[in-house]
Amino acid sequence: MHWKTAAAGAAIALMGFVGSAAAEGALNIYNWGDYTNPELIKKFEDKYKVKVTVTDYDSNDTALAKVRAGGHGFDIVVPSANYMPIWIKEGLLLEARPDQMENFKNVDERWVNVPWDPGRRYSVPWQWGVSGIGVNKKVFGGDINTSAIFLDPPKELVGKINVEPEMNDVLFATIKYFGGDWCTADREVLKKVRDKLLEAKPKWLAMDYSVTEKLPSGDYAGVYYWNGAIMRARLKNPDIAFGYPKEGYPVFMDSVTILKDAKNVENAKLFMNFIMEPENAALISTFAKYANGVKGSDQFLPAEMKGAPELVVPAQYEKAGEFLVACPPDVAELYTRIWTDVNK
Repeated sequence: MHWKTAAAGAAIALMGFVGSAAAEGALNIYNWGDYTNPELIKKFEDKYKVKVTVTDYDSNDTALAKVRAGGHGFDIVVPSANYMPIWIKEGLLLEARPDQMENFKNVDERWVNVPWDPGRRYSVPWQWGVSGIGVNKKVFGGDINTSAIFLDPPKELVGKINVEPEMNDVLFATIKYFGGDWCTADREVLKKVRDKLLEAKPKWLAMDYSVTEKLPSGDYAGVYYWNGAIMRARLKNPDIAFGYPKEGYPVFMDSVTILKDAKNVENAKLFMNFIMEPENAALISTFAKYANGVKGSDQFLPAEMKGAPELVVPAQYEKAGEFLVACPPDVAELYTRIWTDVNK
């Protein structure tokens, strides 16, 4: 699936009680770490007199395992698109019908009939972005629009690279590096992928989530990571540059959903509707520096996000981006085996 973005915010109803008296009680949100704007939460709390608690997770697998185990106490979770089919199939999500909520009219049309939730019966957009390359230009001045930065790193970057610890993102880029298609089961391609990752890993310094601090500080000189985090790093250190791997890079979207066993369903619906207001969607993006999926939010974004290189893809790299979709179970099992070998 090819895609295109022109600006940061372009592709960044409750029932009748939405406009009625303020709700009361609690709301427990389970979201990716360093991804939720405290200002957004305070605004919601003040408006509806609801006490919000945000608990962080570090990966899709962590969130899924926690909820599967039960007894979690969460109302809202924010899965990525390629995991949404799992959550829905396993009956973990409430069919909350955000498509019938008052503010659903603000969702950009391209994010309504999405493959993982056609018509948006379960979810509303949170943020979307890409995985790409971040490099300190003072350390390396060559081409950064390639996955070779972390798969065949130049000598200047050896031992100074961090790679996001997300299986699908890393395997996507590596499969594309060898000319394969995402969700391929071609054993020859997958052997090359496995061998390359095992060869490359000793040249990396880390696989963690500390990019917004360690890239601008100089602890890392190169990363394969999410564009919003790399933008946050660049705003701290202007020597940071962002690259779009020409071989292929994954596009993601994370969406807000309500859990089937949520205790505060009405407050969770209020929150869904709340974040579809353009000004509130802009607060989400302003904090984490990713695009959202709400029309009109761009007018509320800070100037630093408008035209940012991490958010506006150069024309020559647009077609290299593909949406990260869920692979068939047999293929996913093959990928898990490779990832297990890489993490030994």
